[in-house]
Amino acid sequence: MSRIRSKNTRPEVLVRSLMHRLGYRFRIHSRKLPGSPDIVLAKWKTVVFVHGCFWHRHKLCPYAYSPKSRKAFWEKKFADNVKRDRKKARMLRALGWHVVTVWECELEHTKPVRERLKLIRDNAS
Repeated sequence: MSRIRSKNTRPEVLVRSLMHRLGYRFRIHSRKLPGSPDIVLAKWKTVVFVHGCFWHRHKLCPYAYSPKSRKAFWEKKFADNVKRDRKKARMLRALGWHVVTVWECELEHTKPVRERLKLIRDNAS
């Protein structure tokens, strides 16, 4: 587990690349906000979290499998991750921020993700 990155993962870099091509300018990993969001679009008061399906338990996703050994440990770890994700999103919404979550498996086909990211600008206008 020590080799698993928490920042600048492949899915995160891909989303940042898509957003940059769409003309967005953003900050990454802002410690000023609860949960240090992966991407912060201050102009639109929007944050983007890029979640790995395995670690953040994307429902009905084949990547969100559970390891067969040490089941109690993994169940607790995954439950804590999901609880923390909900808390971060709730805190950000309470501060008036819009929260967008992009799942790792969604990046297999980037066109729908690109369309959803375009909506950030459209909804703010």
